[in-house]
Amino acid sequence: MTEYQTNLLTLFGGLAVVLIIASTIGYMLARRQTGSEPNPVIENLNARINAWWVMIGVIGLAFIWGRPGVVILFGLLSFAALREFVSLTNTRRADHLVLAMVFYVVLPLQFYFIWIDWYGMFSIFIPVYAYLFMPILAVLRGETKNFLIRIAEVQWALMITVYCVSHVPALLSLDIPGYEGQNILLIAFLVLVVQSSDVLQYIWGKLAGKRKIAPKLSPSKTVEGFVGGVLSATLVGASLWWMTPFNFWQAGLLAFIIALLGFFGGLVMSAIKRDRGVKDWGQMIAGHGGFIDRLDSVIFSAPIFFHIVRYFWTV
Repeated sequence: MTEYQTNLLTLFGGLAVVLIIASTIGYMLARRQTGSEPNPVIENLNARINAWWVMIGVIGLAFIWGRPGVVILFGLLSFAALREFVSLTNTRRADHLVLAMVFYVVLPLQFYFIWIDWYGMFSIFIPVYAYLFMPILAVLRGETKNFLIRIAEVQWALMITVYCVSHVPALLSLDIPGYEGQNILLIAFLVLVVQSSDVLQYIWGKLAGKRKIAPKLSPSKTVEGFVGGVLSATLVGASLWWMTPFNFWQAGLLAFIIALLGFFGGLVMSAIKRDRGVKDWGQMIAGHGGFIDRLDSVIFSAPIFFHIVRYFWTV
């Protein structure tokens, strides 16, 4: 067994242990509710834990499949997230051609460029070519009402749900000396730190939260939850240095940066939800909401993480 396989097995073994402990606690809490009214907090907790089993299982299968599995997985997640985002925009019948191009041409091409490892095109395709071509295509339909709002919303949807998300599988293309063939572990590091930050902010908030940090955007987030969650996720990231090309302090610093960006990403996406009067982006993931509700923190941290690693660690 190679070092990479050993590290991957260790990582998923550790995650399985954490989920078994969480499931046991959730089961015991649910048992204590027998004979009384169901507690929605405990029900939501168990739904979230069950969803995590499924999500980690799917990610594990994609990792075993390697590069094709990871690119296809995040391509599908981008498609689902884009669909959720567009459902809340002001697009009209006249925008159907633009949306068809976005869903069935731009999105597949973006992930194809990652598949063939074409960094030059992957990095500019959406912010340059798609960004300029979309309004051209829209204006040809002759519908001018709310034109700027409609096209800007679709451009934002594309940047957030496709361009930013595509930086996760793009980590596979980085050429890091001494780390060849192990880049999937970089994706595991990014996802694990950001998602653990979300969970730990929730736990710290429940245990010690007193002062609201952004009551209009996310009433459940507190200063104590934010500080405790980000610092705890930093320690989680530092403790995972062994599966990355970073040393302990570098892993901790990167974990701090992406946890911080993940927090602000969550706030930005919450602002959009509040603006549109919805609680969640969707209902596809039990206990979590929609795909964007689970990806929102990754969306903002992935591009920054990608470019920091590319600038300082690649040849």
